[in-house]
Amino acid sequence: MQLLRNLARRRLRTGLTVSGITIGIWALVVFSSMANKVDALVSGGSDYYAGKIVVSDGGFGGIGGQPMRLADLDALIAIDGVDVVVPTVAMIAQEIQGVSFGPPDQVWGTPVGADEGRETYNPPVATGRSLTADDEGTDVAVLGSSIAAKRNAGVGDTITLDGRNFEVVGVLEPTLSTPDVTIAVPFTTAQGLVHADLPAVVRDAVDAAQLATSFTVFPTDGVDHDALATTIEARLPGIEALTGDAYDQSVGSSVSVFNSIIVGIGLVSLIVGGLSVINTMAMSVAERTREIGIKRAIGARRRRVVRELVVEAGVIGTIGGLLGIAFGALVVVLVNEAGRSSGTVLFDLTPNTAIFALAFSTILGIVAGIVPAWSAARLDPVAALRYE
Repeated sequence: MQLLRNLARRRLRTGLTVSGITIGIWALVVFSSMANKVDALVSGGSDYYAGKIVVSDGGFGGIGGQPMRLADLDALIAIDGVDVVVPTVAMIAQEIQGVSFGPPDQVWGTPVGADEGRETYNPPVATGRSLTADDEGTDVAVLGSSIAAKRNAGVGDTITLDGRNFEVVGVLEPTLSTPDVTIAVPFTTAQGLVHADLPAVVRDAVDAAQLATSFTVFPTDGVDHDALATTIEARLPGIEALTGDAYDQSVGSSVSVFNSIIVGIGLVSLIVGGLSVINTMAMSVAERTREIGIKRAIGARRRRVVRELVVEAGVIGTIGGLLGIAFGALVVVLVNEAGRSSGTVLFDLTPNTAIFALAFSTILGIVAGIVPAWSAARLDPVAALRYE
C-alpha cells in the first residue's frame, strides 16, 4: 500500500513515465514480432536446403529463373558424389498474387517418391491428403495455409490457375514460411503450366515433358556439399548450385542486419523510457528528502532505503511493460487478422518475445532507479530533516 501511495503522489508524472515505457515496449513487441516472422521465413528456407543442393538456372529454387531441360538430370546423376536427383517445376502463381510479406505465391510440382525417402522437409497436411503418384496428369492441388485463406478454399473446392480449374485435395498446416504460399500440383501438370507460360518462341522449341526449373540433388553420405556444388557448376556451365550453407550466408546475414535495425528502433524507444524513469525517481527523492531523513534518523538502514526506491522504480517498469505488451499484442492480432484473408501475415508474437519485453522493462526500471536510490540512501539524516 505504501508503494502505491508513493506512486500516486504525482499521478501525472508517474503516468507520463509509465507511458514512455509503454510506448517503448510496444515498439519492441511489434518490431520483434516482425523480426520473428522474418526469422521464420529464413528458418524455413534453411530447413528446406539442409542436406541437399538445389541446382537451377537462376533465382532461389528456380523461381524467377529460366527453364532447364529434364535431360540435365542424367548429367547430374552421373557426377561422382550424387546419390539422388529430383526434378522440380516451379512458377509464380500470377492469378492469386497479391500484396505479401515474404515469398511470392508459387506453384510447385515434383514427382512423388522420386526422392527415394531422402527428403526431410515435409510440411504436415492439416486437412485432406497429400499428392500421390496416381494424381499424375490430373488437375488436383494441395494448398498452403495462406493460399487457402486468401482464396477461401478448402478440400473439395476449386481454384483456377492459367485458366484451368484445380480440385483442392489437401491444405497444409501453417508453417509461417514458404509452404504457406505454395500450391502443390502433380509434376506433369506443373510442366504443362510452365510450358504454357513461356514466350511463344521458346514454347514452340521445347516440349512440356522435357521441362524442369530446378533439380534437387541429394549427395552421397559423407560428401562435402560445397565441393560437390562446385563440381556441378563446372560440369553444367550457366547453372547455379545452392547449398544450405550458401543459403544461410546469403540470406541469413542480410536478415540479421534487418532484424538488428528493427529491434534497435524499439530499444531506442526504451532508452528514452529509462531516462524518464531516472527523472521521475530523482524528482521523487527530492520531494521526499525529509521523509527519507526521518527514516534514516529512526534507524532505517541505507539498504532499506535503496530497496524501497528501487522496487518502486521496478514496479513502474513492470506496469509500463505489461501495458506495452498488451497494446503491442493488440496491434499484432489486428494487423494479422486484417491481412489473413489476403494471405499477408506480418507478425509472429511468441511467448519468448513477451517474456523478454516484460523482463527488459522491469530490469530497465530497476537499473534506472538505482542511481537516485543510492543518492537518497547517502543523504545525511540531519541535513535531510532540515531540507525545505
